[in-house]
Amino acid sequence: MTAAPDAEAVLELNGVTAGYRQFKALSDVSLRVEAASAVALIGPNGVGKTSVARVATGLVTPSSGSVMVKGADMTGRPAHEFARAGIAHAPEGRSVFATLTVEENLTLPFRQRFGRSGLAGALDEAYEHFPFLRVRRRQNAGSLSGGEQRMLTLARVLVIKPTVLIADELSLGLAPIVTHEVYRVLAQIRSAGTALLVIEQHIDHALALADRIVVLERGHVTYSGDPYSPEATAAVFPRDEDLP
Repeated sequence: MTAAPDAEAVLELNGVTAGYRQFKALSDVSLRVEAASAVALIGPNGVGKTSVARVATGLVTPSSGSVMVKGADMTGRPAHEFARAGIAHAPEGRSVFATLTVEENLTLPFRQRFGRSGLAGALDEAYEHFPFLRVRRRQNAGSLSGGEQRMLTLARVLVIKPTVLIADELSLGLAPIVTHEVYRVLAQIRSAGTALLVIEQHIDHALALADRIVVLERGHVTYSGDPYSPEATAAVFPRDEDLP
């Protein structure tokens, strides 16, 4: 599934500069995620990738530039308004409520989104996608493996169907076979109509999924475009003499 060239932008960062007190994490960063597209944000640790996610979800307000969601200027608005506008964030690490059961982790967002009457149908859909969750629905989420917790996070997203999912280092610490499954589910989420901003330092799976890539280096965008162009290769795999 590939986005049309003239597809509507559902998430845009325009000339964003942002940081934390005196530390500038991002400088003049621009990127565009179109409806039904997948964009991979690539770069090593510490270059500002997670800061992009925080700006794009309203957790960090840029000092300059703008954040647009479906054409509406969301700059400076609180995170809950970004969520209401259809921006979902699956952060790195284990983003579940460890002391709640699997079913309780699903019930909280499903009841909020679908109401009491729609809860049973939403749970059934999650369990159809991930049968192991039905088997373990009474088990505390904190006792699941890291890969299973990622699947629980993605089950919530797959059923809720946000406009944009920001997937932040979901493969971090996972075995290759589990990473493959995570990306299979991301492709499924995209096929259901959700646009993806996939943030990764391990790039093979991200490149296979992405329509476009954005390469970040020290808080600056050094490349944005076709994942397989010569310019992309040079940006992703710079020669030693090109490094600062």
